[in-house]
Amino acid sequence: MVGDTPNGRSAIHRIQLPFRSAIHRVHSQAVMINGSAIHRVNMTTKTLLPLRHPNRDFFIADILDASPRDDMASMENPIFSLSKNPDTSIKEYTHNGHKLTVTPSVLGRANIWDKDILIYCTSQLIAGINLGREPSPTVRITAHDLLTATNRHTGGKNYSQLVNAFERLAGTRLKTDIKTGDERELQGFGLIDRWKIVENQQIEERMAFIDVTLSDWLYRAVLSKEVLSINPDYFRLRGGIERRVYELARKHCGKQSKWRIGIELLHKKSGSQSSIKHFRHQAKRIVNSEIMPDYKLSFDEEKDQVTFYNRKGNKAAKAQFDDQMKELFMPPQQQRRTKNSSTKSAEKQLTFGLK
Repeated sequence: MVGDTPNGRSAIHRIQLPFRSAIHRVHSQAVMINGSAIHRVNMTTKTLLPLRHPNRDFFIADILDASPRDDMASMENPIFSLSKNPDTSIKEYTHNGHKLTVTPSVLGRANIWDKDILIYCTSQLIAGINLGREPSPTVRITAHDLLTATNRHTGGKNYSQLVNAFERLAGTRLKTDIKTGDERELQGFGLIDRWKIVENQQIEERMAFIDVTLSDWLYRAVLSKEVLSINPDYFRLRGGIERRVYELARKHCGKQSKWRIGIELLHKKSGSQSSIKHFRHQAKRIVNSEIMPDYKLSFDEEKDQVTFYNRKGNKAAKAQFDDQMKELFMPPQQQRRTKNSSTKSAEKQLTFGLK
């Protein structure tokens, strides 16, 4: 209601509205303001609009601070090319009784930089699930957010390069019996099922959004949370070998203090196309560069193996110190035996510390 205050100003008093239903009608009474009548009006208060699309068939990737996540199956197996040069050859990989065949399209096999798209989609889905959102194999992303999250430039050239990346991801076919979730089956599929780009007509050649549909194989891994967080500095690694070596270290060393692997097996699991001699040289270069996120590396010339030490906390320093002390105080007889058997050490390392 409305009345006059002692100082002559009008004051509006609260009108108690009866609550009868989610949407109800309230009739106000005629009131006087400075001698003028306000006619009876019908006022309607409403709740939220109805949910018009309760079963939306895509997941919106709008979580800006999502932690990067990588699926463990592709971290373990050499699916992606480590070079930006087109690779149209068929690759076969067998390990622990499992066989993986990777068949590229005429555009070449998807490379490890193309994988950034899968990492981004996986990261968004996991973050959404953790927030209670309903997941979907189709993820709607914006090109700008994708490029920003994966540490890339956002110029016109980079937008156009995304089209080629989607083509390679969709064209690269896998045939495998590697398990994801609780299912193991021999199947063939692409890294993504399909993709669609919608462009903003007001901005020339600028993508408004992109719908990416993940393969069932990858989507099952996401739903089963068979993923590992990775350091955002992964996207700062320049070379394909460096990225692949980090993936293997994150998968096998994880949060342990250290992990050792022989050069021959590291070469096999990396998927590198270079000779073992050249790969050994590359491994030494990575060790000396000390650029690997999360891990400090050392190379044992005698045993022909690489040791990864966890940088977090004092794990790396302590583990490396313990190894040095063991070598320093090793009995002479054992030192000679180690030296004489060095040719067999690499072969033994082919199964050390790996599932």
